[in-house]
Amino acid sequence: MIELNKVRPAAAVLLLAMAVPALAADRFEEIRSYIKDQMVAESVPSISVAVAKDGKIIWEESFGWADREKRVAATPHTMYSLASISKPITTTGLMTLVQAGKVDLDKPINDYLGNVKLRARVGDAKDATVRRVANHTSGLPLYVQFFYADEPYSRPSMDETILRYGNLVNAPGEAFVYSNLGFGVLDYVISRVSGMSYPDFMRREVFLPLGMTRTSVDIGPGMEEFTATRYGVDGLPIPFYDFDHPGASAVYSSAHDLVRFGMFHMKAHLKDQKPILSDASIDEMHQRTAGVPSYGYGVGFFVNTKNNYDMVGHSGGMGGVHTQLQMYPSDKLVVVVLANSATRLPTQAADRIANKMLAKWPVTPESKRQPPEPFKVTDSLLGTWKGTLANYVKDVPVELTFLASGDVRAKFGDQMSTLVNEPSFKDGVFSGQVLGKIGTPDTERYPYTIGLTMRLRGDVLNGDADAFGLRDQRPRNALSHWIELKKQ
Repeated sequence: MIELNKVRPAAAVLLLAMAVPALAADRFEEIRSYIKDQMVAESVPSISVAVAKDGKIIWEESFGWADREKRVAATPHTMYSLASISKPITTTGLMTLVQAGKVDLDKPINDYLGNVKLRARVGDAKDATVRRVANHTSGLPLYVQFFYADEPYSRPSMDETILRYGNLVNAPGEAFVYSNLGFGVLDYVISRVSGMSYPDFMRREVFLPLGMTRTSVDIGPGMEEFTATRYGVDGLPIPFYDFDHPGASAVYSSAHDLVRFGMFHMKAHLKDQKPILSDASIDEMHQRTAGVPSYGYGVGFFVNTKNNYDMVGHSGGMGGVHTQLQMYPSDKLVVVVLANSATRLPTQAADRIANKMLAKWPVTPESKRQPPEPFKVTDSLLGTWKGTLANYVKDVPVELTFLASGDVRAKFGDQMSTLVNEPSFKDGVFSGQVLGKIGTPDTERYPYTIGLTMRLRGDVLNGDADAFGLRDQRPRNALSHWIELKKQ
């Protein structure tokens, strides 16, 4: 018998993959070989796959190590950090409250909050409905905040997070802006309305009724041994981290559980799953109510049309995570691919599975990032703009100067004037990256750059200034602040 601890890691990945029982027909052999080859080429710790068709699981298989150091093999029941696939799972819980008449999707979300409310910097906060928070059109900005177990920072209360960052920087309904903060607010609404903690509610009202016994918010008590370790770009384990927006990012699940979740949303009506949502509620979640021409969004789900197929699902990506959940209603097909590293392999594997299962589905070639178009200063921008960046400590004076040469210079407070990198002006929105200091305890934990995204409204530019933490071997924060400048 071969001892895996005496085999080199690359070879061990293949041996573990071969040791897993082949639960699929020969039609997946080419994809299986592709996954194993790419894992070796990219040093991917593990991949878990599950595919369901017409209400039956037709392929479940895992490759590689859930924990390299402890030599724990991945299985279809290994729990992976899902990242943003947490969003449709959270809204599935939310919809049980909607169905019970305890939450109205079209009422202001502030109606369900406590003393601390979302603040409208543009438009009216009453228009920031629960539905608009759930489809990323409430006006909340881009946001993420990590808290690592080996660092001396702890997660604040949701009231404190809303107090610091709950700014509607676009008028509700004006723009689709993907916001983790919004889903942190949604999990807070679930907790407040139900009277239970978000993890307890999800376990009692979603996970257990759907038979998802290897699913939890964060790593549930007693589930540590079933959980895949998250690995960084250096191949080393990333210390455990959580967020102040768990409803957006904190769910763990296995490939087996997640494909069953997808089957529920494809109305498979499995005998061992309770009908926690009606078919009508599921349809409402999958209805496109927001987005841009290339993709849409419903209640927690991306809703796209690709290669003439309607596709509902979500992906997830962050440090040590890349995940895919894809559902094709016309064919009752569900595809799940999970990884415990930030590899592109889940997307590539899911694409190949769709190619195998759906007629006329081409494998998408790898896209290359296109260089940005040269920035040209328009007359509407030319000149000097002055105003403030508002944060939870104090307002910071800001000056932005657009030069005829195409250069853009920014000055924060009494700091030196700095050139704005990668400036862009498209559809009335100016964006760019600049060095500067915002000066709050949250922003100054790590080195960062400031990302500007401001909409032109007559002689005013306003929007958000994000403190993007410079990534080292682990993901860092993106903390958004209101900024408004007036043309001089």
